[in-house]
Amino acid sequence: MSTANKSEILHMADLVAYNEGSVVSRQITKAEAGNVTLFAFDKDQELSEHTAPFDALVHVLDGETEVRISGKPFHLKTGDAIIMPADEPHALKALTRFKMLLTMIRK
Repeated sequence: MSTANKSEILHMADLVAYNEGSVVSRQITKAEAGNVTLFAFDKDQELSEHTAPFDALVHVLDGETEVRISGKPFHLKTGDAIIMPADEPHALKALTRFKMLLTMIRK
């Protein structure tokens, strides 16, 4: 994963492309305290349930997804965002093709 150029205007949704039948990611920036990563999910692709030692902000840039946090489903669409708390199980499923910006910050 390559990081984005600094001190340039970034058109986030254009920095990652959809790929049929897969999930594509691109790291935007990374530091010890956390990181920012772009994702493009094809329809029906998912990230299985897992936990992370970071609070994670999901910001949907395009499309729709279901985010499950501790088993509770949330339907997000373009422009929506949600924080997945650190150490709580969470999963994502693409209801349509969707792109998200994921910001993870260490507790």
